[in-house]
Amino acid sequence: MNFRRLACLGDFRMRRQAPLLLVLYLVCEWGFSGCASAPVRYPGYPLGYVERGEASWYGPGFHGNRTANGERYDMHQLTAAHRTLPLGSVAMVRSLRTGRSVTVRINDRGPFAKGRIIDLSLAAAQTVGMIGAGTDRVELRVIGYQGRPGTLGALRVQVASFAEQANAQALAGRMRGLYPNVRIVAVELSVGRRYRVLVGQFVSEQQATAAADRLEAQFDVETLVFRDDT
Repeated sequence: MNFRRLACLGDFRMRRQAPLLLVLYLVCEWGFSGCASAPVRYPGYPLGYVERGEASWYGPGFHGNRTANGERYDMHQLTAAHRTLPLGSVAMVRSLRTGRSVTVRINDRGPFAKGRIIDLSLAAAQTVGMIGAGTDRVELRVIGYQGRPGTLGALRVQVASFAEQANAQALAGRMRGLYPNVRIVAVELSVGRRYRVLVGQFVSEQQATAAADRLEAQFDVETLVFRDDT
């Protein structure tokens, strides 16, 4: 703000208000609320990211379970699970069938099913009208985030998921020596314990997807790329 111009106006009242205007100017410069300022953007948060695909929802079988960000899953809240978006991302999900939309916060990982891009909570699924069908074709758009993000987890490839630990160990044994960071992770699901075979520690989705394509061709499996936040 140019106070010299204000003084040149010759208006006595304006000159008396100059100290107050200076204070308001400094408040704006320091970024307090009520003044226009550029939003703080954190690296890795893909504002404007758009994805289209199949959505599903999860409810009673997971209600109360611990989510990927440490919260307890509440199926009555507007949240969702995504495999790779940073936790805390806020996304608008629009049904391409009904045109209805809902805004959700990403607080969990999933869906761990081929061909699906997002798992909505019960409340979010009700909002877009997909409870009866179970799945729906949607468009997802990242519009913001909540909270200060932490370090992004590495991207890994889930090669397969088994009910029997011995089967997971057999596949992992075949891959060791061919691929880095082969591990088996046990998870508790509504259908029981599953043993997931994971590979790699990638910094970009392009790298992870390329590795997933090679694994599918080599071992005749259906892979999934996800972000490991542990």
